[in-house]
Amino acid sequence: MSSFPSKLDFPKAEEEICEKWKKEDTFKTQNRLSEDRGDEEFTFYDGPPFATGLPHYGHILAGTIKDVVTRYATMTGKKVERRAGWDCHGLPVEYEIDKMLNITHRDQVLAMGIDAYNAKCRSIVTRYTKEWETTVTRLGRWIDFENDYKTMDPNFMESVWWVFKQLFEKGLVYQ
Repeated sequence: MSSFPSKLDFPKAEEEICEKWKKEDTFKTQNRLSEDRGDEEFTFYDGPPFATGLPHYGHILAGTIKDVVTRYATMTGKKVERRAGWDCHGLPVEYEIDKMLNITHRDQVLAMGIDAYNAKCRSIVTRYTKEWETTVTRLGRWIDFENDYKTMDPNFMESVWWVFKQLFEKGLVYQ
């Protein structure tokens, strides 16, 4: 039986564990084994965070709870796809650009041109993804950041419209 160290250096232990997982490619290995065994798929829809800000306590708490669900499913023999995603739409992105360009009125956006404004918005939505990856990895959460999705990607937007069309055709959309 091994002895427990009298004084544990938590930051060093964290670095060693993260390095071991990286070196052994533990997350991808676990996914490959799940695939090889033909594990039943478990789907968990996780609303993505806005990519315009750094992770904070609320993200960390919610992420930890979500990780418990997906980790438990994995540990009970399910195949769980865990991809990072980024919400790239709406007010958080526009607010950042308006602040950066000192835009205070709709007419300024129109004068700039919608295409130029949208391009500026797209230019900032992934600026914190590395910080997110570092934080999430340090928390021990296994997520695929290499194959992430962004809500601004045409394939993602088209899939949302496709779902909406299905709901409409079934008479589930009403005023």
